[in-house]
Formats: sequence, C-alpha cells, structure tokens
Amino acid sequence: MLPGMDKVAQTTRDIGNRLRSARTGAGATLASVARQAGLSESFLSRLERGQAVASIANLIQLAEALGLGLHELFHSASAPARTRVAVHRGGGANLKDVAATGYRFRHLGGGAPLDRLEVFHLVFPRAKGMPATVSHPGQEHCYVLSGEVLFHVDGVTHRLKPGDGILIDSQLPHRAENAGRGQAHVLMTVARPAESSDVPDWWHLATSTEKEKARP
Repeated sequence: MLPGMDKVAQTTRDIGNRLRSARTGAGATLASVARQAGLSESFLSRLERGQAVASIANLIQLAEALGLGLHELFHSASAPARTRVAVHRGGGANLKDVAATGYRFRHLGGGAPLDRLEVFHLVFPRAKGMPATVSHPGQEHCYVLSGEVLFHVDGVTHRLKPGDGILIDSQLPHRAENAGRGQAHVLMTVARPAESSDVPDWWHLATSTEKEKARP
C-alpha cells in the first residue's frame, strides 16, 4: 500500500462511523438522509461502511442533513456547551485531510452548542475550489495567510492575496477557489446569527441544482 493510503482509509472509515452514528442517533433512515443530501441511498450506505470516499460537497450536504457542524465528522469527542478557554499551538501540525479531495483543515476553536464563533485554518490544494456555491445564516470572515484565492460572492469576484481579507453576509451565494500556482492557506471565522439557538453548521448549499449527485 502506498504511503498515506492507510491514513486515508482510516479517515474514510472514521467519517463513515460518525455518519452512521449521527443518522441512527437521530432515528433517520438511509433513504431519508440520502434524499435530503441529494445522494443515492446505495452511495450513502457505502460511505457509512467506509467503502466509498465523499467529496467536500458531499460532506457539506450530509452535515446539513444531519444537523452537524462539518468538523464533527472529523472529531469524535463531544464539545462542551460553551467554550471558555481554548488554546491552539502553531507549527503546522494537526492538519486533517478531507479524504480524496486534496483539502486540509484544522479546527482552531468554537463550534460548541452555545458558541457564536467557529474558526478554521483551511488549506486549498492547487487548482481546486469549492465545487458548489453555498449559502447559510450568519457572517464569515476569510483572511488569506498565503497564496491567492478568488472569492465569488453574489455574482462578484474578489481576488485576495496574503494579508487581504473579506467579510460577508453568509446568506449571499458564495464560493472560493485557489487562484495561485501552489497551496493557499486561509483563516476562516464563521459567526452564526444572534437569534439562532441551533448548533451552527459550517456551510449550506445555496441551490439544489448545484449539488453534486454521487452515484454508486
């Protein structure tokens, strides 16, 4: 087996286990979750068994259907009701792969049920972008640490270089893509609306027509 394949396979199995646990814990059927996520039932079944790999768009759709934050598919430990103090260390360690997509991310803080903020370090691979336009309640700020990123927001394109940032109303349709020759690193902060009492999701798809429909 090639180097790194064991890690990818384990990540795929872990995601599958968490998808199944979330679905059964909610009393939902394969068919109902697959329908909400715009996926085939057989593909979701294979995902839960660790026999298929989901794209980033698939994971966004499934997190939405199951009422999860996307990071919960990668972290098994339950979060406290509200974050009091959370410290993260530098050094470039602990970046997690989104299996078979090339994306990597590190969850830096927030996301507990009573938190208003959630912070991520995102790494865009070369020539990759979000595969679908997304929209969700709240606000978000993206700060480019390195590389160049195109942010498409409500029909307008913004080219951001290191040191540039963008703050948007997350309900506006938006997506991002790597515009440089190498990886792009982005610090992303997501804020849910003050009137919301639900656990925040990371991204929601803006239109069902742009959902990726995986087939077995």
